Amino acid sequence: MSLIGRLYRSEFSVDFVGRRRVWYIVSGVLITICALSMIFRGFSLGIEFSGGAVFQFPSNGGTVEQVDSLLSKNGIDTSDSVVQQLETSRQFRVQTPTLTDQQTEALQKDFATNFHVANPDEDIAVSTVGSSWGSTITSKAIQGLIVFLVLVMIYLSIRFEWKMAAAAMAALIHDLIVTMGVYSLVGFEVTPSTVIAVLTILGFSLYDTVVVFDRVRENTAGMATSSRRTYAEATNDALNETLVRSLNTSLIALIPVASLLFVGAGLLGAGTLKDLALAQFVGIASGTYSSLFFATPLLVDLKRGEPAVKALDARVLRARASAARAAKTTESGGAGRPAARRGADPETAVPLADPDSDRRDDGRDPADTVGIATGMRTAPAGAASGAAGRGGMPSAQRRAPNRKPSQRGRPSGKKRR
Repeated sequence: MSLIGRLYRSEFSVDFVGRRRVWYIVSGVLITICALSMIFRGFSLGIEFSGGAVFQFPSNGGTVEQVDSLLSKNGIDTSDSVVQQLETSRQFRVQTPTLTDQQTEALQKDFATNFHVANPDEDIAVSTVGSSWGSTITSKAIQGLIVFLVLVMIYLSIRFEWKMAAAAMAALIHDLIVTMGVYSLVGFEVTPSTVIAVLTILGFSLYDTVVVFDRVRENTAGMATSSRRTYAEATNDALNETLVRSLNTSLIALIPVASLLFVGAGLLGAGTLKDLALAQFVGIASGTYSSLFFATPLLVDLKRGEPAVKALDARVLRARASAARAAKTTESGGAGRPAARRGADPETAVPLADPDSDRRDDGRDPADTVGIATGMRTAPAGAASGAAGRGGMPSAQRRAPNRKPSQRGRPSGKKRR
């Protein structure tokens, strides 16, 4: 709880940019696993995309093996069919490839006879979709996705810059691959609800990334003459400043989606909800991760080759090196030369009188030197330096060291008659 409190009070900072190679490795492993699953395992396409027929009828104590035997009896390959036993409604849901009208009628009669369905016309629901219609839906979905990505790329290039748009598009593709890869690994059917959910999470992922990039732009504005932070440091600060907002937004979005997935589809058995809920749940989590750990560090790598960013980083490093040398000189001067003023150049500092000697090298008495106890620069005898204000005698009242006692107190230049 203390860590969460520090995070919400902005007392905790994460080095997102400095550890970007670690995040790249994590993203690379996720993308590789998901891509291999999509290539070798494939997807379980719903009837809307693959075409075919769906039969749903009461089970009445029947088994899945009985359904498979009836499919084989009517010349239907069971490897291309999906048989599901819905426990909550005690029904079978059988999805087959595209059938002729004669095959559909014969299979409906066999289901009614073997599973004791009293009223086949009402109790057996049959839905048929042609393969051409499914392919049309698939192509339209792909076209809509491409148009969406192009429009977003153009908008981000105008609103920010093309490198920010490229980083946002890379994060978007990252989220697409991860979401569809999880669908392939889990084996859920890809339905029109899945397409709707994917488009929804793409918008959410872009929203989170745009919020972070807008803060990055604010932090890096006017840095051409600054020497306080490098571009990577300013970007990392922007990430930490928007971290709490991103986590709050993601958490609020994940709670109802998790309810749909785990309560609605898992506990209540509402199978139609799982297609929508799984894509949204995985997409929101992946979008939050990519905005913080992938898109912004990638932006730093894209920007680091720009001349302005190179000049800024070099200027900041020079300023820090100069400050470090000045601090080191100050520390060494304070420890080894106590007579010199702090911050003064040791080569030009005027040494103080040696307290153990009776006279200085120039023949003057050490008592005539102003500032001997305070460590100030030595002032020549007779100079009007305002010594009276610092505890010394005025120059007009000092005794000349070479005068005879008889000459003391007599004005200079006048002879006694």
